[in-house]
Amino acid sequence: MDKNRIAGAGKEIKGATKEALGKVTGNIGKQAAGTVEKKVGTAQRKIGEAADKARSDARR
Repeated sequence: MDKNRIAGAGKEIKGATKEALGKVTGNIGKQAAGTVEKKVGTAQRKIGEAADKARSDARR
């Protein structure tokens, strides 16, 4: 499993938590930062998934 996949999933969770906390507290800055971090995590996870698929296809 690619390390980007794991790190990306972690960033997604952390970003979603920040985003929710920002919504609850009314802190628009924290909410926006959480949204950005979540999107970065999603991109990183997808890169890791693509790398895993490429390695899998190369073994065939």
